[in-house]
Amino acid sequence: MITSKQRSYLRGLANNIEPIFQLGKDGISDSFLKQVSDALEARELIKISVLQNSAYSAREASDNICSSIGCEGVQAIGSKFVLYKESIKKPKIELP
Repeated sequence: MITSKQRSYLRGLANNIEPIFQLGKDGISDSFLKQVSDALEARELIKISVLQNSAYSAREASDNICSSIGCEGVQAIGSKFVLYKESIKKPKIELP
């Protein structure tokens, strides 16, 4: 579990990153979860945008993905949300 100070630090880092996935009408499938998990292992911090035709809100999608793959939801604003998970092989982000 990350602290509010760490969450705030990660929010700052996330400001400059673009969404690398879009969640649409297909929803959260196993293959989508695998891609997100692989991306988190490589980058640790990713942003995902939720399209209009998705059945999920950004917060619901974030909670669902986090419970499925064990990552942390950093923030959900509008149609975008940010996820964090420390890399097992090469941790890059130093949390305060």
